[in-house]
Order: sequence, then structure tokens, then C-alpha cells
Amino acid sequence: MKRFVEIMDTTLRDGEQTSGVSFSASEKLTLAKLLLEELKVNRLEVASARVSKGEFEGVKNIIEWSAETDHLDRIEVLTFVDGGASLKWMQEAGAKVQNLLTKGSLNHLTHQLRKKPREHFKDIAQILKKAQKLGIETNIYLEDWSNGMRNSQQYVLEYIDFLTKQPVKRIMLPDTLGVLTPPEAYHFVEEIIRRYPEIHFDFHGHNDYDLSVSNVMEALKAGCHGIHLTVNGMGERAGNAPLASTVAVINDFMPDIAIDVNEKALFKVSRLVSNFTGIGIPSNKPIVGDNVFTQTAGIHADGDHKKNLYFNDLLPERFGRKRKYALGKTSGKANIQKNLQELGLVLNDEELKKVTERIIELGDKKETVTREDLPYIISDVLDSGSFQHRVFIRSYVLTHSKGLKPSTSVLVDINGETYEENAQGDGQFDAFINALHKIYRRKKIQLPQLTDYSVRIPPGSKSDALCETIITWQNKESEFTTRGLDSDQTVSAIKATEKMLNMI
Repeated sequence: MKRFVEIMDTTLRDGEQTSGVSFSASEKLTLAKLLLEELKVNRLEVASARVSKGEFEGVKNIIEWSAETDHLDRIEVLTFVDGGASLKWMQEAGAKVQNLLTKGSLNHLTHQLRKKPREHFKDIAQILKKAQKLGIETNIYLEDWSNGMRNSQQYVLEYIDFLTKQPVKRIMLPDTLGVLTPPEAYHFVEEIIRRYPEIHFDFHGHNDYDLSVSNVMEALKAGCHGIHLTVNGMGERAGNAPLASTVAVINDFMPDIAIDVNEKALFKVSRLVSNFTGIGIPSNKPIVGDNVFTQTAGIHADGDHKKNLYFNDLLPERFGRKRKYALGKTSGKANIQKNLQELGLVLNDEELKKVTERIIELGDKKETVTREDLPYIISDVLDSGSFQHRVFIRSYVLTHSKGLKPSTSVLVDINGETYEENAQGDGQFDAFINALHKIYRRKKIQLPQLTDYSVRIPPGSKSDALCETIITWQNKESEFTTRGLDSDQTVSAIKATEKMLNMI
């Protein structure tokens, strides 16, 4: 039989302690609905009592919605040992579950509250009695529990002995400063659960040493009954144990544990939280980062093509995502073929070779190429092979200064002979065209007239690599167009012009 473990999401409370983050009342309600009904976490810690008027409104909105949808007992609020002021705040908001913050280490108790253990216990007992009278369920946080177990274990055990005789549903064990190592996390949790087998214990991990997911794993192995997580690992300092990574780890490496979380909603919720907070998701963040399901090296794409050699159990479809194949200097033909398949395009071997060379060339310039850019690159590369290359624009200097007309100096190779000219114009490209007219007049050749000029980037592309300039020319016989592709708009126009010079 699998052992069921509760997932409590504390993004709206502990996650909001991320520096610079504050959710509005409407954002909190939107996220609460998504977290409970679509992501299917079991419990939601939504706020700290008595923080602000906005916090009160946010909690009240969530409570009203949760009462209508039968989720009221899943909404939890952080409260304080304050003589009942937090309970009054909760009562006015309509909340029914408090997570009472108390001292889990002698160090905190002595230096922050300046009280003896029995004084603290007496204050807590009074709060619990009031909560019971008001019909408010209580969970207890043992703040700084991890340091308490390290340095004042007798106090921690004395405190839990006291709590076993109180009306408390859950005891929550925070690694408040994120200081535990995985062996300690296992040892401390196992010791507590062995001593108090009838009590429900949660583990609340922080990520100061980047060990939060490992510590959660060890706490679960030791038998804890619930874990606290945040979307994108938000939280104070280095944050809390991240929801997406922890869920994937449990599902893949802990077969004896069952959880309710819907993996397919993880990415959606992650993006929404990022949008609300303005805090971007690192591109390499497991599960939800932009790059984590992207193969960059050509050898990896080739391996995926040959019996999925570079796949692991973290298939993107599990999380409502798709695998991508990056285009850049390490791309091989396999990467490009994968992207062509997505676009429904087919190239022969020679064409594929030319496109691959062009993408590698762009990658060497540190340009980003996306799948949406591919049709433009293909058009440019294959179009270049439709005429014999006899004219080369070898060099040019484009100048633009305030108060002076733009000017261009250009060096052109025509059938092996070089010509150099300079000219001014209304813009850099106009000056460039005027310089070409000077060269071709010397050869007694009239250039076509430019009748239309348009610039665009590939639709849907987030690329910084490509800008396509399309120029329409009119000569005596007909009208025709040429395209130029480059990261710089003027250079792409010059490339389109070079094609025109070869075509005439």
C-alpha cells in the first residue's frame, strides 16, 4: 500500500516573503482557485494574520469562495502568540484553520521572546483554548526546529510532549534557516516520528544551501505526513522547497508515496506566478524552465532520433510541454530536421547542408535562432543559389551623424574588377544606393528603380538573430523582388541589393 502524503502550498504566504513580491487580493484569489482545483494541492496557506488591510481583503475573498466550493477546511492562515489578536482577525475574515507560529528552539525563545519554556507553553495553551472555543482548528509551527534539534533537543522534546496534550491537529517542523543536511533531515524527523507515532508531522524546508528537495526526500523517507512547498521555490532569502521539482522527484523516485498533485498544471501555474510577481523563471530551472526540455547539441537530437537515447523519465508531455531542438552553432542536421518536421518542411541533403551551415554561421555570431526563423533562412539560402554570383559587395562604411547627411563608402567586385565610391543620401541605405549608381554609371548600366521596401521579423519568433528586408525593383522588362536576411536591418537591405545586382 502506498502512503499518502499531504502537500501544503505556501506560495501565497511564505512565497510572498520573497523580496519585492506582493500579491493583490484578486491575484491571490486567482492563484488559490488554480492551486486547489487544477493543481490539486491538499492545503493552502494563504496569508499572515494582521499584516495589512489588503491581506485581510485577500483572505476574505478566498474564504468566501472556498466556503461556496467546500474548500474552507483547506485554507490556512499563519497566526501568532499575541493574546488572541490573530484569532480575532481570522474570525472577522471567516478563516477556520490557523497555523500558529511558536518557538522551536531554545535560542529563539530565550533571545527573541526572552521567556522561559513554561511561560511560552502557558501563552500557547491560552491561544489554543480560545481557538477551540471559536471553532478554529490549529496546526503548530515550531520555528527554527532544525536548530532546536541540533542545539536544544531536550527543549524540543519537552515542547512536543506538551503539545500532545493540546487540541492540535498537526505539528509542523520547519528548517527555518535552511541549514539541514539530508542525513540530519532524516535523523531528526525519524527520531520525532518514532517518539510520537500518533501525531501528524509536516516538514517545511528552505533552500539556503540548495538542499531543500533532498531534505524533503529524507523527511519523507523518515515518515513525515505532509510537506510544504512553493511555486518556483519562492520564499525568503534563497526560497523554499520548489513545488515542481519535489513533485517530480516523489513521483519518479519514491514509489511507496502517493500525492494528489496534477503534474500537467505545474508549468501553467509556474508561468502565472512569474507573471504576477514579475520574477522570471531561470531558463535552466528544472521542470518549468524554458531550456529544460530543449536539446541543443546535434548529437543529442540524433540520439533522440535513434531510439530516444537522450530521453529520461522527465518527459515534457507529463507537464503539458513539448520537447524542443535548439538552433545554433552546435546544431547538427538532426536538430534542423526535427524542427523542419514540426513545420512540415522537407529539404534534400544538399539543401539541408546549406541551411545547417547558415545556422552555424549565425550561432558563431552569438545570434539566437528559433524554429520560426527557419522558413526565412531556407528562403534566403536557396534563393542565393538561383543565380550565378558575379557581383560581391566586399566592404562598406555607413555613417550617420547629427547635423550631417548620412554617407556611405562602398567597395564592389564586379566580374573580378573592383570599384570604390562614396555618396550621401537621406539615410544610410539611400546613400549606399547612390554610391552604387555612381559605380554603375561608370559602367554605363542603369540600375532598376526601387519601388517597395519592407522589413519584418519572422511571425512568432523571439529571435534576436534575423531581420528580413524585402525589396521590389522595377526595370524596363519587369518587376521582381529580392530578400536579404541579417540581424541588422540595413545590412539585410544591402544583402537584398547584392542579389539584385547579380540578377541583372
